[in-house]
Amino acid sequence: MSDMADLIVRSLGLQSYQATWDAMKAFTAERDDSVADELWCLEHPRIYTQGQAGKPEHIIAPGDIPVVQVDRGGQVTYHGPGQLVVYPLISLSRRKLGVRTLVTEIEQAIVRTLTGLGIESSAKADAPGVYVGAAKIASLGLRIRRGCSFHGLALNVDMDLEPFQRINPCGYAGLSMCQISDFVPKTDIAGIEKQLVSQLITGLKFSAVEYHEGW
Repeated sequence: MSDMADLIVRSLGLQSYQATWDAMKAFTAERDDSVADELWCLEHPRIYTQGQAGKPEHIIAPGDIPVVQVDRGGQVTYHGPGQLVVYPLISLSRRKLGVRTLVTEIEQAIVRTLTGLGIESSAKADAPGVYVGAAKIASLGLRIRRGCSFHGLALNVDMDLEPFQRINPCGYAGLSMCQISDFVPKTDIAGIEKQLVSQLITGLKFSAVEYHEGW
């Protein structure tokens, strides 16, 4: 691993889902212990992704929005502009993290970020993600391969929530979705990204971090 950093944070803007997924798989397949962990922060064009446990009946009326079958855990969710997606590409074995611990640290980083904005939120033991009351504000789905994580979290910041009504989000019929802009007007996704990344770095105990705009 580089002497310079144990984590590289990439701010990538709007990126194709398929190209990013392919890049995550390649990064995970090719890395070894000399490769620093990375956080990829980005947005996706409108797309539904169906996880490995996904059931077709949870996709009700996708219309013109593509549906892609992916290799993460969980059921169907929606990605679109105005939603902050963060992919933690982390060697769990090197950081001595269990999967459950990683999930908890990601959820709690989101909760702390929202607390800083004056939004009270919580995680649920039986339904991964973060909720404001009964409404879901962030979704979570990971894949572990060769002891390393990919896929990650999606935090609704300031987006069109209508496409969530065409699915049963995460397999729950009638699940309400919400977003940061419901509670904090004029929300800046770049600012939210910086706050969430800071909380992830703290929770996952990274010490030497490099920041990159783009690949």
